[in-house]
Amino acid sequence: MEIPREYNAATWFVDRHVTEGRGGRLAVIHEGGRLTYGDVAAGANRLGNALRRLGVQREQRVVLLLYDSPEFICSFWGALKIGAVPVPTNTLLKPRDYEYILRDSRAEVAIVSEPLAPALAEARLRAPTLQHVVVAGRTSAGELSYDELVRAESAELAPAETTKDDVAFWLYTSGTTGTPKAAVHLHHDMLVCCEAFGRHVLEIGPDDRTFSVAKLFFAYGLGNALYFPFHVGAATVLFPGRPEPAKVFDVIARERPTLFYAVPTAYAAMLQLPDAARTYDLKSVRLCISAGEPLPKAIYERWRERFGIEILDGIGSTELCHQFIANRPGRVRPGSSGTLVPGYDARIVDDQGRDLPAGEIGNLLVSGDSACACYWNQHERTKQTIQGEWVRTGDKYTRDAEGYFWYAGRGDDMIKAGGMWVSPAEVEGALAEHPAVVEAGVVGAAGDDELVKPVAFVVLARGHAPSPALEAELQVFVKQRLAHYKYPRWIRFVEELPKTATGKIQRFKLREEARSISLR
Repeated sequence: MEIPREYNAATWFVDRHVTEGRGGRLAVIHEGGRLTYGDVAAGANRLGNALRRLGVQREQRVVLLLYDSPEFICSFWGALKIGAVPVPTNTLLKPRDYEYILRDSRAEVAIVSEPLAPALAEARLRAPTLQHVVVAGRTSAGELSYDELVRAESAELAPAETTKDDVAFWLYTSGTTGTPKAAVHLHHDMLVCCEAFGRHVLEIGPDDRTFSVAKLFFAYGLGNALYFPFHVGAATVLFPGRPEPAKVFDVIARERPTLFYAVPTAYAAMLQLPDAARTYDLKSVRLCISAGEPLPKAIYERWRERFGIEILDGIGSTELCHQFIANRPGRVRPGSSGTLVPGYDARIVDDQGRDLPAGEIGNLLVSGDSACACYWNQHERTKQTIQGEWVRTGDKYTRDAEGYFWYAGRGDDMIKAGGMWVSPAEVEGALAEHPAVVEAGVVGAAGDDELVKPVAFVVLARGHAPSPALEAELQVFVKQRLAHYKYPRWIRFVEELPKTATGKIQRFKLREEARSISLR
């Protein structure tokens, strides 16, 4: 669709529904009740007015460290509406990660869910630009109450005069060293995704109801649970808790979503729940969608056999905002990522940038108008990833004669575990802090369920012997220092690590070793 030059995403995704008479339509289903589009518009306006009163100016960043909740939705749209830049932030990180994000974004305001406030309070001590912490819930000294802040504000707010190419929001994605980098997205990017993946793959309409296991701070979850349904006036189901299989099934059975989104790890866990097909009613679900990591063929087949619903696997990225390759209803090739989503193009090239024929493995490059403008304050990384109109995904792929794309691994050492990036270097650094560890090498390896997770090869210091107790101790040690999903699921003790003549770890040899041993 033609996007006008003068364009504010909040007016399209929220205000438009009120203006066109859909203000009373159900928009959000959450643990505390229901919100209409009129409720969301009023909440976003109050939040936008509150941010202005706190001194937030156009283009200033506002960190959102929020669980999936009405506060997240109103904060995201409210910040966008005044021309500020919301920064949805991973709720699973540690204080030092939040310190980096606060310092890198130079945010003056952070909005945080009460249980996450202590971690942000610790990070705040070393974030000089942060002036205000707004807490959704009970506050401590030096914090502002979200409810009190917005209660005093007007429900009317004129949008900032932004263009479709103004900065709208940032999404942080991990780098190869573990240092996050912020993908800078523009006001038109979400609309491009809606008209591409939303229209042509989901065929989403106003009568749909979405439920995403992937949370709103993910690029994947943000589309699933927010801008896809808001584009067409549909409803979204929010669940802020951990995606434990029984709880996820309970939400599906109770709230009756038509579109269900998860990552392969979640589908695998749900398949482990005994008698789920007889216990829970999934008849409302017309499509299941998967992304974040490749969906093994075996998981697809077991899910289809047990529940009678296709899973549409695909690939997207934080840089491209959402999925650009996906399977289609009735045309799924199990094990493949599907075919190009309309609006995107892709090339598979060799290391010299030459296009490869069908059937040959190469580097996946993608182009589309939802691509981020750059990485904030990361000029070299931007040049390495964004090459003219093409985004280098870092993935190795092959394309068959019928246009289906098949994942063949990573071009770097990054690991996708549970749908989230893990840097081997970061995990190795955490392990090396333990007095029993001389050095470690971390790679991704598939277990019995065919899903990739981190495995660590550890060289012990003199005086320490391998044991199951030490393995468990090292896993807990890493969990205390890094986000939970980054810990090594398996640890193997070795005499030495394979290295190059210059002393670099040869991770390809570790990957070969991991394939040769039993990982259960």
